[in-house]
Amino acid sequence: MASVLIADDQALLRGTFRLLIDSDPVLWTVGEAENGAEAVELARACQPDVVLMDIRMPVLDGVEATRQICAEMATKVLVLTMFDLDQHVFAALRAGASGFLLKDTPPAELLSAIRIVAAGEALLSPSVTRRLIAEFGRTPELLRPSDPGRPTLTGVTQREEDVLRLVGRGLSNAEIAGRLHLGVGTVKTHVSHLLGKLGVRDRAQLVVMAYESGLITPNSGSL
Repeated sequence: MASVLIADDQALLRGTFRLLIDSDPVLWTVGEAENGAEAVELARACQPDVVLMDIRMPVLDGVEATRQICAEMATKVLVLTMFDLDQHVFAALRAGASGFLLKDTPPAELLSAIRIVAAGEALLSPSVTRRLIAEFGRTPELLRPSDPGRPTLTGVTQREEDVLRLVGRGLSNAEIAGRLHLGVGTVKTHVSHLLGKLGVRDRAQLVVMAYESGLITPNSGSL
């Protein structure tokens, strides 16, 4: 069972999402917020498993609301946007979001996405990750390689760097296993260790970390 907070400035959409979520046997809605500030307040009060977060809202936008929620609690954030892979989506992923969906996503896919994120997985399939990487390449200002405060990979072993480099390239665990001649279970263990060492929530954050740490660049060759 997973609890969901809906944050959207349109009452009609909030009502539609509530009906859809409450129709699922393992999901239920614990609240609705009409702006980002209210979303943060309700998240603090309700501690939902997942926040369904609109990006563009008044008072406090969805990116900053995501940043505050992910910094304070274990709640996962699933971002909703009208525009596929726009700059706000990148900002939300940096802020800690576990994935994103377009607002016109079919109902069954939306429910599946909420369940995936609630279970602790990132909603970034290898194909979506590759599109994300392609956008990094087209829009280098999305990265901050010259930032003195950029993240570091302190404590990460050489083998874990190899795995992180391929995660950042969009490879699945099975593909990484084949490339590095490892078992899939071993790759999963390395990914788990990376999450812990780097203090990030999921695979989505590992992709961002791989680029922002300078481990890989959009135009560099793969391992």
